[in-house]
Amino acid sequence: MAIQRLYDRIEVQGKERRETPPLPRTYRGFSTISPDSENFSIYDLALIKQDLLNHFHIRKGEKLSDPNFGTIIWEIIFEPMTESIRDIILRDVEEIINYDPRIQAENIVVTAYETGIQIECDLTYLPYNISESLRYRFDQSAGIIG
Repeated sequence: MAIQRLYDRIEVQGKERRETPPLPRTYRGFSTISPDSENFSIYDLALIKQDLLNHFHIRKGEKLSDPNFGTIIWEIIFEPMTESIRDIILRDVEEIINYDPRIQAENIVVTAYETGIQIECDLTYLPYNISESLRYRFDQSAGIIG
């Protein structure tokens, strides 16, 4: 009895695949803290998120070329969360988010938690029409916890 090898004679015609060209990278930046990057380059959404995080890391008045850049949260993190402090922080967060034309925020909520201040909002990345929820915690001892 001879063994027939049927699979030697079978040919399957597949659909012709067109490779989709990679999306152009609209925004390019540099970050030394990005764990996903070997060459420190970051692009698009990752860059927008990092720019926003950087803005929250800078105290207002720290940037020599622009003393109005940054946040006031670090100056008032030890203050009791009164209604007026909440309003001041809310205006500051709105100002920071409105500074970047690539993002838009809705439903910004400022609350106190155990050892700091928590910011929550829904962000839309305008060039990509992608929305996500953002939560930053400004901790008295640990800095920003994202």
